[in-house]
Amino acid sequence: MRTLDLRLVPAAAAAWVAALLVVRAPAAGALVTTAVLALAGLAAGLIGLRRRWGGASRESCRSVGALALLTAACVAGAGAAQVDARAHGLLPELARTQGAGVLVGRVVGEPQPVRATWPGAPPRVRWVLAASSVTTGNGAGGNVVGGSVTGGSGASDGRTSAASGQVAVLGDPSERAAYGAVVAVAGRLRAGTPGAREVAVLVASGPVTVRASPRAWDALAARVRAGVRMLADDLPGDARALLPGVTVGDTSAVPDDLTDAMRASGLTHLVAVSGAHFALVAALVLATGAALRASPRMQALATAGVTLAMLVLVHPAPSVVRAAAMGAVGVVGLAAGRPARSPAALGAAVVVLLVADPWLAGELGFALSVAATAGIVLLGGPLARRWSGRLGTGPATALAVPVAAQLTCGPVVLAVSGSVTPWGVVANVVAAPAVAPATLLGLLSAVLAPWWPALAPPVSAAAGAACWWIGAVARRCASLPGAQLEWLPGVTGTLLLAAVGVAAARLLLGARRGVSAGSGRLDPCPPRPVPAVPRARPVQARPAPARAAREPRAGRQG
Repeated sequence: MRTLDLRLVPAAAAAWVAALLVVRAPAAGALVTTAVLALAGLAAGLIGLRRRWGGASRESCRSVGALALLTAACVAGAGAAQVDARAHGLLPELARTQGAGVLVGRVVGEPQPVRATWPGAPPRVRWVLAASSVTTGNGAGGNVVGGSVTGGSGASDGRTSAASGQVAVLGDPSERAAYGAVVAVAGRLRAGTPGAREVAVLVASGPVTVRASPRAWDALAARVRAGVRMLADDLPGDARALLPGVTVGDTSAVPDDLTDAMRASGLTHLVAVSGAHFALVAALVLATGAALRASPRMQALATAGVTLAMLVLVHPAPSVVRAAAMGAVGVVGLAAGRPARSPAALGAAVVVLLVADPWLAGELGFALSVAATAGIVLLGGPLARRWSGRLGTGPATALAVPVAAQLTCGPVVLAVSGSVTPWGVVANVVAAPAVAPATLLGLLSAVLAPWWPALAPPVSAAAGAACWWIGAVARRCASLPGAQLEWLPGVTGTLLLAAVGVAAARLLLGARRGVSAGSGRLDPCPPRPVPAVPRARPVQARPAPARAAREPRAGRQG
């Protein structure tokens, strides 16, 4: 029986709670909390160390608690520093008073269409700007020159300050800025949602002025992404909409009805860059390296290089970096076949990500990634091994991964949507054969488009056929009865669904009864072997020792 290494799970949970609180608390209060947690962790660690020196060899819960406190202090300290950096300058003041100004910064998010809030509303797109400076003033009808507003209808007092943090920009679809470019945009600011990554929202009122072109790698990635969109334009129906999303995470062409169908069938993760994309690419690189008999070091370097190139291609947004980390943990856990160590690797990845970006703790995608990765590394391997005798290794793995992910992600989805998707496992299993061809062939066509235009269309057509199948599965499963089943809301419903998932996992892993691989009948599992008690050997009497010399005969005289 294997023992799971759960020592980092309390540390990851403490880091998660600390990240959730620090992005919503004032910087001063967060720093005080960090100091208190650090002192408490050091005190608990010293007490545990003293006990160990005193002769205790077993690791106690005190050391695990000390590690959790110190981890929470690290996350709280890093988060407090980032929150404090965003609180200085004119940007938070303008957002609080809903003032007008001009922002200068680098574009770090692709334009995404925004759903109309009322019939007949003008179309809008949303993109993200990493602000570097802000100038006060009304930019309505004015021009942006040198980071300030001139010629506008309103006055500008000319105050300029440095800015830190991301700002969501809402503007006209015709005013699009290239990813990675440094731009200036004028408009009116309003405060963002408390605890959100974006410190403010800017409603653009003028054109976007480019101050600096994108960097070389961003320009190359933009060229490849544009090639994917051109290839998708030649495809029919849902394939045209899904190919850019499945390949490079571009969902701007996905219609609302298909988006709703993907959500109802539990296939939304296929049209966003998730850990599965990085896991597929990493697995392909590792398999190629093993076929070429490359050394483990060369395989690791090749996998890291390809992952870095894919990050540049799909843009290293926080959700993409999170997906890459979770995909790496998942593929390493499945490839190593050591689920006992997987919780420790997952906990370490969670802590590192939250130290670098505490706003991940409040994002649904992060919670789903962690839950899905935990399910895959803990349940995916055992379920695949249990079913491989009857189904084969490949089909068993294809079935085990969505089942494990659905069991662990169900409570998270319920906490947000208030409903469950009972057809999610069926949809993922039916769509699974098309996921790898759609992703890998789509990426291949993206790479070939700029350099070999004649070969790219046939490859993209094959990827489009796989995308069409994914769309057909999503629409069909979304139209089935009970596609979105209402469930008991609140914490009670979430805990109940989690209990159902634990019971289902226990039944699938087989507690008492198993499925015979040869006949398919339900047969009792053999009892656990009991070590035999060795029998005691019978005690045998030792023979009497021979006498050294004979006794003299009686009556014999010398």
